[in-house]
Amino acid sequence: MPSKPAIADLNWNLLRSFCVIAEEQGITRAAKRLNMSQPSVSLALQRLEEQLGCQLVFRGSRHFALTLRGEKIYQECAEIFRGVDRIAVLSEDRNDEEFGELTLSIISRLQSPLIDEALRLYHQRYPSITWRIEVQNSAETVRRITQEKTGIGICLLTKPIIGLTCRYLFREEFSVFCGAEHRLFGKTEIDVRDLQQESVVAFTCATEGMGLEPMTMLREGLGLGNRISGSSHDLEEVRRMIVCGLGIGILPAVAVVEEVEKGQLWPLKLVDQPLGADVFLVHSQQSQLTPPEQLFVDLIEELLNLYPEMS
Repeated sequence: MPSKPAIADLNWNLLRSFCVIAEEQGITRAAKRLNMSQPSVSLALQRLEEQLGCQLVFRGSRHFALTLRGEKIYQECAEIFRGVDRIAVLSEDRNDEEFGELTLSIISRLQSPLIDEALRLYHQRYPSITWRIEVQNSAETVRRITQEKTGIGICLLTKPIIGLTCRYLFREEFSVFCGAEHRLFGKTEIDVRDLQQESVVAFTCATEGMGLEPMTMLREGLGLGNRISGSSHDLEEVRRMIVCGLGIGILPAVAVVEEVEKGQLWPLKLVDQPLGADVFLVHSQQSQLTPPEQLFVDLIEELLNLYPEMS
C-alpha cells in the first residue's frame, strides 16, 4: 500500500485547482476562472488524486459530484485557503505599522471627555504606539516647547502664544475656594471686595512672574493676592493648603468636586464674576511633528469636527 504524502510534499497549486473545481462544479468553469486550459485543469486533478492515492471526483456522470473523500478533502482545503485569504487581509492593515512613542504634557487633574475619547480611539487605531504622559503646569510646558521646538502639550492659557500653534479645545471653569474654617465658608454670594484683603494660596508660577497659568490672570483680575500665604506649582498641594485654612485660592471646579461634597472646600460664588480659562493643544510652529504626534493632532481635529459639543 503506497505511503501517504507528507504535508510538505503536497502541491499547493494542485490543491487550489481542486478547490476551484469543487466550487465551480466542473472542469470547464474551473478552467475559465483559473485562466487555464481545460486539459491543464484535468491534469492537475489527476495529479492530485495520484498524489493523495484516492479518487476525488466521480467520472462518467452527467452531473458533477465529489466522492465522499473528495468532499471531506475539499472542506479542509477550503478552510486552509480561507485562512490564507485572512492573512492577506491582515497584511494590508496598516494600523499596526505605526509605532513609536507619543509624549504628551498635560496639566494635572484635567477632566475632559474629549481627551479621554482621543486616548481611547488613538490606542484602538495605533496599538503599537506607546504613551508617555507627563504632568506639568502650563508655564513649564510652553517654556519647553518654545525652547526645544519639539513636543505637544495640553495647556490652560489666557490667550494663544505667539510662535506656537495653539488649537482651542474647550473652556474650563474655575472658582475661588476657601476651607471649612474660613470666615466666608457657607456664604452664598460674595462681593469681590470682600476677598481682596484675604490671604491667598497661589500657584508658584503666579508668584515667580511666569504669568501663563490662568489662575494668575484670574487672581490679578479680581485684585487678589496682596497677601500670599502659601504657594506651590502642584495643584494638589495648593488644594491641601486651602483645605487646611492657609487662605483662599482659585482652583478648577471639576478638580475638587469630592472635597466640596465632603465639606472640606466651599466655592465662593462671586456676583457677576464668572471665572474660566481656555484649554489649548500646543506645539511648535518651527519644527515638524513626529508621526505619532501628527496622528494625535489629526485625531483631535477629527473629534472636534465630529463632536463640536465637546469644545
